[in-house]
Amino acid sequence: MSTLVVIGYPEPYKAEEVRLKLRQMQRDYLIDLEDAVVATKDANGKVKLHQAINLTAAGAMSGGFWGTLVGMIFLNPLLGLAVGASAGAVSGALADIGIDDAFMKELAATMTPGSSVLFVLIRKSTPDRVLQEVTGTGGKILKTSLSHEDEAKLQAALSASKA
Repeated sequence: MSTLVVIGYPEPYKAEEVRLKLRQMQRDYLIDLEDAVVATKDANGKVKLHQAINLTAAGAMSGGFWGTLVGMIFLNPLLGLAVGASAGAVSGALADIGIDDAFMKELAATMTPGSSVLFVLIRKSTPDRVLQEVTGTGGKILKTSLSHEDEAKLQAALSASKA
């Protein structure tokens, strides 16, 4: 079962900075992320989601490959590529894996302009090492599926000053 953690930051780039730290921890096998999305709210109040994986591009690549393959069978690989890529892009744009986009936009809309929110879906982690890495990054936990005790530990680590 995955754990959801949503952290709000008053600065527009801080959530992205923390997501990069989490990515590094994932490369070091300290955390296994299912999804990590940054939402920013600009001065006009417009919310933008920055997904870790561009599903539209991934769908277009996959669709293009399969379209070319089918096109070669029917002796028209260029038409197959075009049709496959467009169908893949549409299916990628409509796909929603990980954290629900509507939930993220709804929660990010409540933030003040010029702020950012980090949405993280964690499969598993090494809690003591992860807490050590995120200590002093700031932010406020907005939503989580952690226990009250673990939530308090995380909030204390976020709020603590880096030694």
